Amino acid sequence: MTTSSAPGKVYLFGEHAVVYGEPAVPCAIERRARVTVERREDERLRVRANDLTLDGFTVTWGGSGTDPRPDVDVPTPLVEAAMGYIDGAIEQALDAAGEDGIGFDITVESDIPLGAGLGSSAAVVVAGIDAAARELGVELDAGTIADRAYRVEYDVQDGQASRADTFCSAMGGAVRVQGDDCQRIEDVPTLPFVIGYDGNTGDTGKLVAGVRELKEAYGFAADTVESIGDIVRSGEIALDDGDVEEIGRLMNFNHGLLSALGVSARSLDTMVWAAREADALGAKLTGSGGGGCIVALDRTEQTHTALEYTPGCEDAFRAELDTEGVRRER
Repeated sequence: MTTSSAPGKVYLFGEHAVVYGEPAVPCAIERRARVTVERREDERLRVRANDLTLDGFTVTWGGSGTDPRPDVDVPTPLVEAAMGYIDGAIEQALDAAGEDGIGFDITVESDIPLGAGLGSSAAVVVAGIDAAARELGVELDAGTIADRAYRVEYDVQDGQASRADTFCSAMGGAVRVQGDDCQRIEDVPTLPFVIGYDGNTGDTGKLVAGVRELKEAYGFAADTVESIGDIVRSGEIALDDGDVEEIGRLMNFNHGLLSALGVSARSLDTMVWAAREADALGAKLTGSGGGGCIVALDRTEQTHTALEYTPGCEDAFRAELDTEGVRRER
């Protein structure tokens, strides 16, 4: 039996634009997904999922002569996504070990809200590949895990994934991603993250497709995507200078452009404005949008307190930068 964990993430800048070759800067946060893997005697996969903003569920599937779809009473898209990510992680581990026809009991536990823009799927895939590979006697380095995890997300998300989430989860810390160029950012200043969560989930595929349609239909939408890339480049300079106030101002600009592209939501805007009115240095949605989380920068407790009393905010919490990526737990 082996257990690995990997962190979730927030975007300082660049979500959505990163899909079109612009840079993005995600940061790992100290909220983790943990995956435990134990080899079975047969070829089936039995998965128990806890703390994924569900009541929890257990499903078994796979093996010869069985229905390839699990029989479980949870929403079909959620099950299909879970199957895709977990199947993909196991396939990558089997490929790395040069094995096939092996089944596993898998337990997934997570502190990361599912579908909230905090990289829950990437963390599960990264941790799953590491745990399953080690269960098969293979040790993979973080860079290899990041690459294999990206392949899983790319397949499950119909080619609309970027390397940002999986690279950040595998490596930890703050990273810069532009296309296939991925690197850690060293000497990052202390970033006082405060996160607000509305309890909802956005449809990543639909939101990404919506931005694509706008970009193809309107030149100014394409310009907006490029402007987000310009914000990221300015943000890299601010990070290098340790200028947290400037980082906050750029986050505000980034949120405005994401809102113009139609990926914000009333609940997200409400939390963003509550944070700003509490004198946060900056605040924006994080992830694909449509619901989920916002991230703010505030050295004081004012933003955290304001979000706790904001209608539509289900949870508010601080999250430190996690400098450690995928980690062996057992």
